Parts: sequence; structure tokens; C-alpha cells
Amino acid sequence: MIKILKKKEGITLSKIKILALGGLNEDGKNMYVVNVDNDIFVFDAGLKYPKDHMLGIDYIIPSIDYLKKNIKNIKGFFITHGHESNMGALSDIIKDLPKIPIYASKFTCEIIKMQFEMDNIKDYHLIEITSYKTLKFGNNSILPISVSHSIPESLCFVLNTKDGSIVYTGDFIFDPGMQGFYKMDLGKLAEVGEKGVLCLLNESLYANHLGFTSPNHRVNHFIREQLNNYPDRFIMSVLPAHIFRLQEIFDEVESTNRKIIIVGKNLTNLIHMCLRNKYLKINPLRLGNINDINDKGAVILISDGKEKPYANIERIIKGNDKFIKLRDTDTIFITEPMYVGTERRMVSIMDEIAKLNINVISLSQKKHLLEHPSREDLMLMINLMKPKYYFPVKGEYKEQYKNAFIATKCGIKKDNIILKQNGDVVTFIDGNMINSFEHVDTDEILISGKSSDDIGEIVLRDREMLAESGIVIVSTTLDKETKNILSGPFVSTRGFIYVKDNMDILKESEIIASQVVKNYLNDNENIDYNTIRYEIREKLGKYFYQETDSKPIIIVIMQEV
Repeated sequence: MIKILKKKEGITLSKIKILALGGLNEDGKNMYVVNVDNDIFVFDAGLKYPKDHMLGIDYIIPSIDYLKKNIKNIKGFFITHGHESNMGALSDIIKDLPKIPIYASKFTCEIIKMQFEMDNIKDYHLIEITSYKTLKFGNNSILPISVSHSIPESLCFVLNTKDGSIVYTGDFIFDPGMQGFYKMDLGKLAEVGEKGVLCLLNESLYANHLGFTSPNHRVNHFIREQLNNYPDRFIMSVLPAHIFRLQEIFDEVESTNRKIIIVGKNLTNLIHMCLRNKYLKINPLRLGNINDINDKGAVILISDGKEKPYANIERIIKGNDKFIKLRDTDTIFITEPMYVGTERRMVSIMDEIAKLNINVISLSQKKHLLEHPSREDLMLMINLMKPKYYFPVKGEYKEQYKNAFIATKCGIKKDNIILKQNGDVVTFIDGNMINSFEHVDTDEILISGKSSDDIGEIVLRDREMLAESGIVIVSTTLDKETKNILSGPFVSTRGFIYVKDNMDILKESEIIASQVVKNYLNDNENIDYNTIRYEIREKLGKYFYQETDSKPIIIVIMQEV
């Protein structure tokens, strides 16, 4: 039951606010804010990939207007791990917040530094942290705890307050077989639960999957089978930050006579960083170079950056790659299941590969899972934490809802389960949730290419119109002195109609535009060119819609000589 508390005279009530600037009702763009008596802690700063209709948009990040307004109260960014859905927005947002500390594990720091170097970010404050070493912030503290995920040194963060702990799990699975840099500290998690958890923020992406995720995240047997079935050259498309998958590939290639060739500067730098720091173990004899790229049994690794998922494999398919030329004996292996925002593009790529009569392999979304918690993983985490309040995060709303249902099966009261949208504020006063109805304005920043400026909805709508209906350009030249028409109006078009079959439409549109221009030249001594342009667009727009049921973008150019 939600309580409404009144402030007693002479007593200061502690207040905690939790909200998401991104990550609710969506996959990616994770950014969660916890405000403890005006001390602000920001957990993760991720991006997400656009839907197919968002033409020319490379990725999307959360708006940080709220953080800019409260910059003096921010204690830091706390990054759970080095995946783009959790840290991919840092390059874009840290330009506005360069002095805010970024706390992350050693491996995640290395990933962030590599990203900053690629994006030419030089002004930042990055702090390497270690599991179990508590970070003090006045009356509050943060304890990082190791969890198992597809990337080394992933962390769960425990924000300790006088009213109890706020726990943000990040991404995790329960798999006792994942040791070393991937090991989860169950004992420390259980200890946190025994001390008292006020609110648990737990991810929702796989809430609809029954059972545990493990062992369905392991694909070493599948990789081995493919290598045995197809003895010729392999081209493997990998997600560079999924180091666990890279190790599986290297382990299986080790038992063959094949050589691995790493293609691409960013992937090469990442793997060499992992080798230096012992995050990856590779037999040096299995590493080839560009001279081995055409060997019969070569295993070629390629990857992509955040701006263009699958761009490298598309370039190879089109025959535009400098080093890799496809052969009909090749096998292309996409080593990760498709993810939200790239489904249609991946299906299109698979289709193009099939047209080339080249064998292509991909992983099943149902059989091969990524390292996210399924139903039993979520239930185990809830039972370890024993939270008073439960907040499903990270996923579409239907997945958050399923996560909430799972929590009820673990004994959490429905009134203590929090289902929110981005910007909705959850408020706790002296350890009790109150009904505040507070909301913070949130937005999405659309990033195109290397620009960190928001593209905006108007530009996006123009791109959609161009893609759907094309463009029409009307050009006219007038005499500067007499205002007589010297040439035109001429009508040209791209992507609107097939010109050879529709010359009558173009001729009629030139007549309509010419009549508008002549009417204004005859009736006005002072010619308002903006009015002429507007009327031409209006009349041609109605004519084109009447004839073609389409509304192209119409640009009118009028010049004097």
C-alpha cells in the first residue's frame, strides 16, 4: 500500500527519488538516476539502434537536460559494463559534462578509453574501480559487485543509504561455469540481501524465457560443428564487446589447423588490448595476418561500430571490400542472434548472401540466448536480494510487466512493484514509497554520422517523405530590371515518377507554375518571391496528389540575373 507521509515539526525526512532517462519500454539507451537527498548518482549511459523507418539515423541516446540542470549535484556516472546499450552514449554526452567522474571496472575503462579515442574525446574524468571496494559519498556509499555477463568485469552496483540499499543489477546470468573475469560473487549478493534492500532494479529483457539462460548462452558446440561441416574459408561477423563469444571461437579454432585473421582496426585494437591484459587466451600460432586471408581454411573475423551495424559485411557482399572477395566455397557466420533495431537489416543481408549462392549461418534467437537473465535467473536474484520494493527495468513494457509478474511469484506485494515509463519519478520518504506523480521531461536525441547534434523530428520527416514520394524542383530565372521571365519554369524530379512515361504530368506542372509566376508579375510592382514559392508549392502539391496519390517534397528556386 502506498503511503502519504507528512513532515513532522523539527524532523528532517530523508528522500530518495529514482527515475529513468532511458531504458524503460525499450531495448537499450539505459540511463537510471537515483537522487538521495539531492546527491545524484547516474547508472549507465547507453544508446539504442533506430527502427528501420528512421532514415539516416545511426543511433539514439537519451536527452540529458535533467542532468545539465542538476550538474552540481551529480556524484558520477557508474557504468556496469562495456556494451553500447550501457555506455555507448558517453562520447556524445560527456562533451556537456566533462568534469563529472565516470566510474567503471578496469576492462570497462579500457573500452571507454578506446571509444573516446575514436571519437576524439580528450576532456574527461575516468576512474577505475574494483569489485568490493566501497566508494564513499558523504552519508551514502556505493559497493560494486562482480556479476556474470558476456563481457569481463561486469558489475552490479549497490547504493547504500540510511533507508536501505538501492541495487541496480546491470546485465547478468547465473552460470557457475563462468570463472575468472566473468565470475559472479553469490556470497556478496546474499550478504547485501541480508542487510536490507529498499529497492531492486532488475533487468527485464528475457523475462518471457522460461528456466535459466545458462547453458543456452554457450555456443562452442555449435561453432565446432560448423567448423567440422564446412572445411573451407569462414567469414565470422562478431560483436566486438562480446568477449566471451570471441573466446569460444578461439577455443574451437585451436582444435583445428585453421588460422584466425582479424580484419579492421577497431577489432584488432580490442583483441590486442584483451591479450595484453589476459582477458583473452589465444595460441599465437593460430593468429594469421592479411597474407593468410585467402587460405582455404582461414577464419576471418570482422565487426562493426555503433554508427553502422553490419556495414562491413554489407561492403563484402557488394564486392567493395579491399581485402575480402567472396568465393562460392565460403561460409558466412553471423555469430550473434539479431537484436532490436537491426532485425530487418539482418534479414536483408541474409537474403543478399543467399542470392550469391554462398552458405550463411546465423544463431537462433530461441535456442541461442545472450547473457541476460531468464525467468529463473530473475527469481533467484529476487530471492537473494529480498527487496522491499521491486523495479523492473531494461526492456519493452510487456517484458517489464512479465518481470513484475515473476516478482509476485516470489512473494513481493503488488503495491510494492514499480512499473514506470521514462521520466516517471519514484519517491521514497524515510524508506516508504509515496504517491508523488512527479514527472521529468525526457526525450531522444537522434544521432546521424559523427554529428552529436540532435537530428530532430522535422529532418526525419523530410527524409521519410523523400524516401516515400521523392522530390520535385521548380526553377525560374527572371530579369533583374524588367522582372520578365528569361527561362523556365522548368520542373525536374528524382524518386517521384518515371519521367519518360509521365511527360504530360511534368508539362502540365510547368504550365501551372508558369501561370502562378505570370499572375504575380502582372499584378504586383513589388514582387514577394516567398508568396510565389508558397503558391507554386500549394497548387503543384494538389495537382500531384490528384494525379499520383503522392506528395513529393517541392522546392521552388527563383533567381534574378
